[in-house]
Amino acid sequence: MSVPLATREPSASETPAGHDLLRHTLAARVYEVARKTPLEPAALLSARLVNRVLLKREDLQPVFSFKLRGAYNKMAALGTAERANGVIAASAGNHAQGVALAAARLGIRAVIVMPVTAPQVKVDAVRRFGGDFVEVLLAGDSYSDAQAAAARIQAERDLVFVHPFDDLAVIAGQATVGMELLQQLPAPPDAVFVPVGGGGLLAGVAGYVKALSPQTKVIGVQAADSDAMARSLETGARITLPEVGLFADGTAVKQVGALTFELCRRHVDEVLRVDGDALCAAMRDVYQETRCVPEPSGALALAGLKQYVGAHGLRDATLVAIVSGANMNFERLRFVAERAEAGEQREALFAVTIPEERGSFRRFCAALGRRSITEFNYRIGDARQAHIFVGVQTASRDERTALAAAFRTQGFDVLDLSDDELAKLHLRHMVGGRSPLAQDERLYRFDFPERPGALPDFLAQLHPGWNISLFHYRNHGADQGRILVGIQAPADEQAALRRFLATLGYPHCDESDNAAYRLLLRS
Repeated sequence: MSVPLATREPSASETPAGHDLLRHTLAARVYEVARKTPLEPAALLSARLVNRVLLKREDLQPVFSFKLRGAYNKMAALGTAERANGVIAASAGNHAQGVALAAARLGIRAVIVMPVTAPQVKVDAVRRFGGDFVEVLLAGDSYSDAQAAAARIQAERDLVFVHPFDDLAVIAGQATVGMELLQQLPAPPDAVFVPVGGGGLLAGVAGYVKALSPQTKVIGVQAADSDAMARSLETGARITLPEVGLFADGTAVKQVGALTFELCRRHVDEVLRVDGDALCAAMRDVYQETRCVPEPSGALALAGLKQYVGAHGLRDATLVAIVSGANMNFERLRFVAERAEAGEQREALFAVTIPEERGSFRRFCAALGRRSITEFNYRIGDARQAHIFVGVQTASRDERTALAAAFRTQGFDVLDLSDDELAKLHLRHMVGGRSPLAQDERLYRFDFPERPGALPDFLAQLHPGWNISLFHYRNHGADQGRILVGIQAPADEQAALRRFLATLGYPHCDESDNAAYRLLLRS
């Protein structure tokens, strides 16, 4: 009966001292199914970071991930009896797709266990790539849960376990990424940044690159909430995380492999941690360079590269980031777009308190200047003070500090919320509600062209004779900006209000009788 790799330590012959990873890598059979992916210059990032940045495009593999290399290399080496018995694998999605495609190409039956949290796009792709050769089972909330379920089934059915990372044949398959990028450059790079989950890709790339170019730094990058490899290397022994974050689901591993840990401990220079906002910003960077959207784990390496350059003041170096996958759920794009600006420190969020008196709103607009406003939320709630939640596009943290100072110069109290998770995730959507002060309120929805300065122009034209009791705007990246405004005007001034709105030149709609507005916002 096969021994499940998921539950055993490597034997002496499989430890780093006992095998020749370079030889196994050169003999890997990955090109029977995988592509030699391009190493593309990232012109925009190179100019911005003042370094030569290159992207290794593993998102262009047939399964949109590097995982095909290791899975196929392992399965292609199976003997006749092992192929007849079939294989089993556990995966958050990308390894599963590699196993599925390999199974269909090699004619091997496969059982693939995936966590219930795996993106649907990956589950569907596994079934599509594997066809009749693959049985998909969902179990647990993380890769580690799926792995435990797979180990039980493997023992029951006497299947061969195709480990996603802790197997020499798998690691050698992933190492061909490092082999290719060295072949694609006239001289070795200064550093290679590699995403890390269980460590198969990092162990393979580091082992191969260090064998041929020991001066090249190999740096792993993990999500801060799934940092098993970083913690293990820091403590000198493999640790098990109680929980892992699931945004970067492709690297959400509670415990790294025994073999991958030993290889990384020997060859890896450093492992960095990055947060979710930095990941979102890196995803946008990859899109701007390639017009392809990586999955969160696929952008880990680039997020780490940017962090490393900023921390070390690196200049004129050749840096490679491995874009490891692009199996992205479309529904996540809204969150990514929302947080990418924060990840680059390009959006500052403030709560600004201004007096409820004539002229203070114009002073507030003057402090904003011609900056692009990303968000503006206000609801009347105090007869003396107005509390405004505002987002502003900024170029740097210094500009954010300067804007806060400009508000204070106008005599306004300012609370910087740019790093406040509660504000970014929830409170920005909860400004408002019913107000007993919103008497004689009429609600209007406006459209205006989304261009720099358009919102300040709109704000400047609002009639000073009527009170603004509600204001909501958020830039969603469309060509038209949409604003909701509550205006308080006495009954005998409604005709004058309508004439004023007609002169603004913005298409608008009276929503005062809207059922949802009356239910949720009217007192």
